[in-house]
Amino acid sequence: MQLHVIARGKIARTPEAELVDRYVKRIAWPLKITELPENGGRVPDPVTPYRTILLDERGSQVSSEELAELLSDWRDNGIRETRFIIGPADGHSRAERDAADRLVAFGRATWPHLLVRAMVMEQLFRATSILAGHPYHRAG
Repeated sequence: MQLHVIARGKIARTPEAELVDRYVKRIAWPLKITELPENGGRVPDPVTPYRTILLDERGSQVSSEELAELLSDWRDNGIRETRFIIGPADGHSRAERDAADRLVAFGRATWPHLLVRAMVMEQLFRATSILAGHPYHRAG
């Protein structure tokens, strides 16, 4: 299953970009990152069937194990792409939230968009490591 992170704005040369790159190199699953302009732009057509997770303050908090289990379930049931969408500064529209399969929040705090990208990448690495039985994740 392909993991696809879609975000608004360019990350450029920032400390957050270095973190993202670090995890990109470590994730063994197929991975795609799409950067859209702050306004407009077209989200690429998905590889179907697919699922969408919006990173949204209204979302539920999921543990790393729960994310791994969700990805495993979708992968094992024929889902070919899971999209992780980081919205614009003003957040996602009601229509986008309604269309998503899951809304996920990294706690109740508000996070800068560039940092959220790094956090998503770390959690994707952690979830795929859990599924691979890698010792990176030390639960309990």
